[in-house]
Amino acid sequence: METNYNSGYNKGSYNSHYQKDNELVAYSTESERAVFYRKTYTHVALAILAFILVETALLHLVPVELIEAMFGRRFIWLLIIGGFWLGSVMAAKWSHSLNKNTQYLGLGFYVLLESIIFLPLIYMALAYVGTEVLWQAAIITLSLFAGLTAVVFMTRLDFSFLKSVLIIGGFLSLGLIVAGALFGFELGLWFSIGMVVLAAGGILYETYGIKNEYTTDQYVGAALQLFASVMLLFWYVLRILLSRKN
Repeated sequence: METNYNSGYNKGSYNSHYQKDNELVAYSTESERAVFYRKTYTHVALAILAFILVETALLHLVPVELIEAMFGRRFIWLLIIGGFWLGSVMAAKWSHSLNKNTQYLGLGFYVLLESIIFLPLIYMALAYVGTEVLWQAAIITLSLFAGLTAVVFMTRLDFSFLKSVLIIGGFLSLGLIVAGALFGFELGLWFSIGMVVLAAGGILYETYGIKNEYTTDQYVGAALQLFASVMLLFWYVLRILLSRKN
């Protein structure tokens, strides 16, 4: 699965244009912060809902043979990962555009990318285990997300140092994923656990950024970054649960 390529996206150039008319959330009024947080987390929830709807549609429309080929042939999976990486970079850039329509295009495009790359894993879970494991993974993921969010909002801890950790961890995990696909070895349970930790770090970093680095009009871009970390967490939580069922 992909690592969170969007974590650490350089928002500086966007902010330099926007800060003249839109305050940083950290320096805005309490009511402005409340509006920004509500819009951000509403967009995260809508992105998750859209993911569920698109994933359901793909499961009904995409032929089983094509889904099986996605994870059954390693070089096809490498192409999918490469396409996802390029698409996610583009979507992140669009979501931080000055144009609101372009921001929504970026978020919608990223939801579609996640739906495509999740397709073989969701299919495999439904085919061999059933919906129960999906519900378990969803509950665990949302519980961790809520807990990590609470840590950031209820403390004054500085999580900006995680940016370097996420970048290094992201490239390292990507290298391992590519090597595993090329040479046909399983990354195993400990890799999935490590990726859960990395995704948790991404949620902490992005939530800290929401409080301190975004402007009040960047809620779409903020939602995309959080959604990306949540989906990364969900992927590896689901992988861990599936490994226990085998």
